[in-house]
Amino acid sequence: MRLFQNFSFWNSYLDFDNQILANRGVCRVIPNQHASRLQGFTLREFSIMFQSIFERYENKYLISRDQADTLVPILSARMTPDRYASYSIASIYYDTPDYGLIRRSLEKPVYREKLRLRCYGSAGTDTTVFLELKKKYKKRVYKRRIGLPYALAQDFPKSGWESAAGNLGAAQIRGEILQFLRLYQVRAAVLIRYDRSAFTGDGGLRLTFDTGIRFRTGGLVLDGDPAGVSLLPPEKVLMEIKTPDTMPLWLCRLLSEQNIFPASFSKYGTCYAGFIKERVT
Repeated sequence: MRLFQNFSFWNSYLDFDNQILANRGVCRVIPNQHASRLQGFTLREFSIMFQSIFERYENKYLISRDQADTLVPILSARMTPDRYASYSIASIYYDTPDYGLIRRSLEKPVYREKLRLRCYGSAGTDTTVFLELKKKYKKRVYKRRIGLPYALAQDFPKSGWESAAGNLGAAQIRGEILQFLRLYQVRAAVLIRYDRSAFTGDGGLRLTFDTGIRFRTGGLVLDGDPAGVSLLPPEKVLMEIKTPDTMPLWLCRLLSEQNIFPASFSKYGTCYAGFIKERVT
């Protein structure tokens, strides 16, 4: 199998990104059947939930719970906490039978990509879940996602999900996912769950704390048993800072004062390197 050879198609991704940025547009996926559940949300919260195109830099930091406790009150004074204090996230990652995608990603190539099915909170038949295609070119992250009912997503990548995604006005993103599926014969590889608390700031700044990160390689369904094998010690927290451009000066100073420095950490990568690799090699 030829991995990551289709750079002409990658160029089309960049062209589409430039078009979106030039038009200063935001694509949103809004399932009609869930419209009533959106009442009471602010415009910012609404945009974050249903934005379907992201382009940004993402920096990760492995910190202690004590450091996180120190940061939270400072961040609360400068940023806006999410509507809910915390929420759970579950993601099914798709890979080739020989784990070719994650193996290639761990080699740190200039371009890498991955596909996952993500749910915020508990999953039910009518829950909107997100099929996400995430690409990284050099240090910049590009993410596409489409929302569809979990009932249609359960058998992904089998057929059936395409028509639902198309009806939600995401033809461009659907085409990119279909292209991905043509390039790689993927299947569900691992399920990763964790709890998240998040803050949003000016200019697209977003900061998150992830705890209780765990995985499983069996029972790969979003509405199943939430138990799993821990990826980090209980005293560790994964902090991520996401920004469309440079990090604000006040945040840089805060990290320096707290002796917090960037770390290379991938949830799926850590899962594969630490637990799965020895079983398949």
